[in-house]
Amino acid sequence: MAKDRIGLFGGTFNPVHSGHIHAAQRVRARFGLREILFIPSYIPPHKETRDLAPAADRLEMVRLAARGLPGLTACAVEVEARQTSYAVLTLDKMKNRYPGAWLFFILGTDAFLEIETWRDHRHLLEECHWIVMTRPGWPRDRVATALGDSYGKRSHLLADSETPGEDLFGRALIIFMDVDALDVSSSAIREAVRSGRPLGGLVPAAVEAHIRSRHLYQKDNG
Repeated sequence: MAKDRIGLFGGTFNPVHSGHIHAAQRVRARFGLREILFIPSYIPPHKETRDLAPAADRLEMVRLAARGLPGLTACAVEVEARQTSYAVLTLDKMKNRYPGAWLFFILGTDAFLEIETWRDHRHLLEECHWIVMTRPGWPRDRVATALGDSYGKRSHLLADSETPGEDLFGRALIIFMDVDALDVSSSAIREAVRSGRPLGGLVPAAVEAHIRSRHLYQKDNG
């Protein structure tokens, strides 16, 4: 019997936007993941918190964005912990929640290239698989800069025609997948809110309604 496949998509989601949803749907379809959990951080360890919306609002926006979309689910594990959010702690909880499943951390190239700054990153890399979303044409050899040759040799760039399966998961910890990213960023959305511009197409309508009703990002919180 094939193992269950669960994706873990963490981040501040400040706010979650259409690019996040687009990328998650592409990854889920390509890897045959039963579910992708969107995991908003409570206190992000590597990001400026000056313009950070309350954790409860960021979690609610993820719930609204995922509503009605098969296989995409908001997960409150880090928000409910009410502490600095470290991936290694979250992974331990997910391994208990999904015993025996293939677990895949999902993140973008920029975040992955900072992996050495993460708590217990070597242990973390060994304890699950990683799906690194890259833009087409991204130079694969940059992984050596971040991780050294030992992990570079355990990485794999997914070909356009390739279907990832358990044979691949058995030999590669880090899998790079090209994703045509939408030209959307959370910082640009926050600036659009402050400037009074509409958010059509940048975030799901329900997320925009929440931002407006809660008066999020109306001004710099610093």
